[in-house]
Amino acid sequence: MTEQTENIHVGGCRCGRVKYLVRGSPHRVGICHCTDCRQESGSAFTFFGVWPASSFSSSGRTETHQGRRFCPNCGSRLFSCGDGEAEIKMGTLDNAPTSFHPTYELWIKRRELWLAPVKGAEQFKRNRVSKQSTS
Repeated sequence: MTEQTENIHVGGCRCGRVKYLVRGSPHRVGICHCTDCRQESGSAFTFFGVWPASSFSSSGRTETHQGRRFCPNCGSRLFSCGDGEAEIKMGTLDNAPTSFHPTYELWIKRRELWLAPVKGAEQFKRNRVSKQSTS
């Protein structure tokens, strides 16, 4: 079987020293506009997918800063694991574009004014768990 028919998604760092694999579909896919995500990504937001930790595996040496793993050689920010979940930076998947679409946006109070809300995505002023939805 090919990776696509098995619903396997692979990704890794820019230099190729760290690789990861996730099986199945993510629990959820989102975008975050918080200050931490903006600073960590160097962009206006972070696009991520969350899978069960049991569906995730990785190889290669990573370093960690505030729970987020990155390649110590090239600096690519890759994933974080905790609470039974693996959060993958969607931009590190090998095959782009993907069919994954954000179903929610976090910290929209920090979203750039020129950036439109994702159509159909639930909007949260802060964290998803805070129940401060604007919808």
